[in-house]
Amino acid sequence: MNGRGQIILGIVIVAAALAAPLVFPAFRAQIAMLWIMVLFALTWDILGGQTGYNTFGNIIFFGTGMYAAAVFQRDGGFDYFPGLFIGMGLGAVISVVLAAVLGSMILRMRGHYFAIATLGLGIAAGEIASGWNFIGAGSGMSPPLFPGAPGVSYIFFGYLFFGLALITFLILAWVYRTRFGLALNAIRDNEDKAEAMGLKTDTYKIAAWMLAALFLGLCGGAAGNMLGFIDPRDTAFAGATFGVWMVLMAILGGKGTLWGPVLGAFVFHVTQEILWTHLLGWQRVALGLIIVGIVVFFPQGILGWARTRWPERFGHRVETP
Repeated sequence: MNGRGQIILGIVIVAAALAAPLVFPAFRAQIAMLWIMVLFALTWDILGGQTGYNTFGNIIFFGTGMYAAAVFQRDGGFDYFPGLFIGMGLGAVISVVLAAVLGSMILRMRGHYFAIATLGLGIAAGEIASGWNFIGAGSGMSPPLFPGAPGVSYIFFGYLFFGLALITFLILAWVYRTRFGLALNAIRDNEDKAEAMGLKTDTYKIAAWMLAALFLGLCGGAAGNMLGFIDPRDTAFAGATFGVWMVLMAILGGKGTLWGPVLGAFVFHVTQEILWTHLLGWQRVALGLIIVGIVVFFPQGILGWARTRWPERFGHRVETP
């Protein structure tokens, strides 16, 4: 897709996103969750798609931001909205620091070793939170109530998450065009050669994970307030659901691209909602079969398949005999 096409598509998406909560009031909660899914996919793709390091540990930063914001709102003494936004910022800062510390320890690993290490970190985070009384332990924690009707809260959080997803998208679109983005792609293509050419690969990998942690920390702080209850295993550090969905959405749309994770998040979330509505009890089985079919028949994702099928529509020149 050329630059003009991307601009037109972006305008259409922004207009639809602003109108959707007002046009479809019965689906405000689902619309807000859609933008969380988009942010999940975009942030996972920074390390998983652009850098080639498949991680299952990004859920740590989402849960950290969620708990940090809730604790600050509980103990900070601020009104709801100042406490929410300051708490989101605090959660983002803590998540970035955590990414720097953890990244310096495990990002020297490669391949399956790194993926397994991040999976273990996510599980460990849930267990630690389940035993920490300061944040409610296994009983969970309830953030402050939104000062308004439930319908109004979903409008507010829907626009908030859309704004976060849009900012994330625009920043990543800029980052991927810079030397930093090229360095991430060089690590993905051949890390040994990149190191031989003098590229400090560990530094770039840690910075990429810190960038993902920044947006996930912000998102987690707001998500805890929208959901209304924080469970350490099923909400904050939900590796079996949110943690896996991040990976699936990016792969589904086409990892290593800018629009692929966005497309994958849309398709995954809409499909999931349809299955949960019409196949209650079998929705996970059906969703799993669909995912397997996509991976088998569209290994490059939906966007990768479309680029192969219609290369001229994505700016590739096709020579004809």
